Amino acid sequence: MTEDRLPLADLLAKAGDGDFLRSVAEAVLQMLMEADVEGLIGAGRYERSGERLNYRNGFRDRTLDTRLGPMQLRIPKLRQGSYFPPFLEPRKTSEKALVAVIQEAWIGGVSTRRVDDLVQAMGLSGISKSTVSKLCKDIDERVGAFLDRPLSGDWPYLWLDATYLRQREGGRVVSVAAIVAVACDAEGRRQIVGLHIGPSEAETFWAAFLKSLVKRGLRGVKVVVSDAHEGLKGAIARVLGATWQRCRVHWMRNALAHVPKAQGSMAAAALRQAFLQPDHASAPATWRHVADQLRPRWPKLGKLLDDSEADVLAYMQFPAAHRTKLHSTNTLERLNKEVKRRADVVGIFPSEASIVRLIGAVLLEANDEWQLQHRYIGTEALADLLNPAPINETLQLPPKVA
Repeated sequence: MTEDRLPLADLLAKAGDGDFLRSVAEAVLQMLMEADVEGLIGAGRYERSGERLNYRNGFRDRTLDTRLGPMQLRIPKLRQGSYFPPFLEPRKTSEKALVAVIQEAWIGGVSTRRVDDLVQAMGLSGISKSTVSKLCKDIDERVGAFLDRPLSGDWPYLWLDATYLRQREGGRVVSVAAIVAVACDAEGRRQIVGLHIGPSEAETFWAAFLKSLVKRGLRGVKVVVSDAHEGLKGAIARVLGATWQRCRVHWMRNALAHVPKAQGSMAAAALRQAFLQPDHASAPATWRHVADQLRPRWPKLGKLLDDSEADVLAYMQFPAAHRTKLHSTNTLERLNKEVKRRADVVGIFPSEASIVRLIGAVLLEANDEWQLQHRYIGTEALADLLNPAPINETLQLPPKVA
């Protein structure tokens, strides 16, 4: 078995003064790994034992960056199974995806000075195509299984939003839309159910994405919440047959664009009066009253109010406990910020596959975190929505005349 005492004298003799602490730390970590592996194997190095459970199979090198400088560690390998020291944290899926995207850009000859600086900072001075292929294959399999998984049960609420990314295509840089779909299941939990990459937001683009969700098992959708993307409303009606709720936050920005900045606060306060109403019966009346008040001063705002009334107030038809979650795409805002943060590091993606790889990995991690959180939607009102009580339609016959 491993000795209990550290050979500090030997380390001091071999290491210089400047590297002494780092050498000691490397030795300590190496001895910890050796002791850990011996416990897993059931025998020490070169020891014959009837309690042996496994055998060593060499080492793999790993650099650990610390305040003492980079430490070169040799992680033991096993013939059966694998070993990873507990004091090292394996890279997250999205971090592996980021490395794979940068490597792919480097090998494909489309790297920029920014990507080159990032590669150097991450210590990726030597990149082999076999390493890239192996890393990308592992990520693609996990992300693909997540994005193509079958969907079961009812999904009453669906949120959609588009984020625009830059991709190199045919020697030029184009803008592509990355559509992220989030849905609420029958138990009130949010799940990321889809990612779609396309060149535009025409109705055919949205219809193809929604059909792919239906093919995987998405059903029971009552309302779809999104911004006013071109062609989306028609695709929702044709593919899902659900109500469309226009994002109230984005709509408010569009509305205030028709008002001078000095009067923006007053106009916003007037518009919010319709949103403060307790039910769907009183909200439209207040909406039209506010529209009549604002129309003489700002005709374009009045026209917008007339055209978008049903779409912006659609959420008022659903349970009051759910309305704060249904009137906008706020549930996607934080997710989109994380997507953009990771995408900005890459800058220009070398291919569509690299977009799906990186963004899909980010979505996979976010979805795992959501499953550990509390329910997003209350189940009591959700049960009433999915299983409405039957209406008593007993026919009352008039009394017989004597």
